[in-house]
Amino acid sequence: MKVIAHIETCFTSKFGIPRQAGLANTPGRIIFEPEYRVAEAVRGLEGFDYIWLIWNMDKAVRDTWSPTVRPPRLGGNRRIGVFATRSPFRPNAIGLSSVQLIGIEHTQEYGTVLHVRGADLMDGTPIYDIKPYLPYTDSHPNARSGFAPSAAEQLLEVDCSPMLLNKIPADMQQGLIDILSHDPRPQYQQDSQRIYGLDYGKHEVHFRVDESRVIVIDITD
Repeated sequence: MKVIAHIETCFTSKFGIPRQAGLANTPGRIIFEPEYRVAEAVRGLEGFDYIWLIWNMDKAVRDTWSPTVRPPRLGGNRRIGVFATRSPFRPNAIGLSSVQLIGIEHTQEYGTVLHVRGADLMDGTPIYDIKPYLPYTDSHPNARSGFAPSAAEQLLEVDCSPMLLNKIPADMQQGLIDILSHDPRPQYQQDSQRIYGLDYGKHEVHFRVDESRVIVIDITD
């Protein structure tokens, strides 16, 4: 397996990364490795709205594996077979994400750069392959979804003053709201007085959760 590219995202640490691709409207850039900075390699890709990323969960690589894991969706206290989940802790640390392709840029420094939205990848994640998303075969809207039939039933209200929110670049603000509304806390932590810190781009977002509301306390560099 060869790494063909790395992705740049707002997520500099694992805490706060969306649990699935497409849940947060966060921007990202895919930078190809020098060997693959060939414009012809993406010829025709501009005709697709979404692409599949096949990537390496490099921060979750382990020497051993467990046949069962505790999915966050089930509160982190019920075990499910690893192959019935998307847990990063698996025999081969390979991820699969569908992201929106919003532009292809040809640069002098990096050659061809792909601009995407909705990635659930940590900044710097290695990418093994990119494939076009085909709605007629990749989408199965009536398929059963096991223990995760839909996104969170109720999104949290996000209380963040404009003064604080404006510390975040404009194209990243909605992504932050999306992340917080999906409650990034571990499912087993429900302390309404606890202050959490979330790394987002070049900022740290401090917040707490009071029942159905996320209260942003501060945003610092």
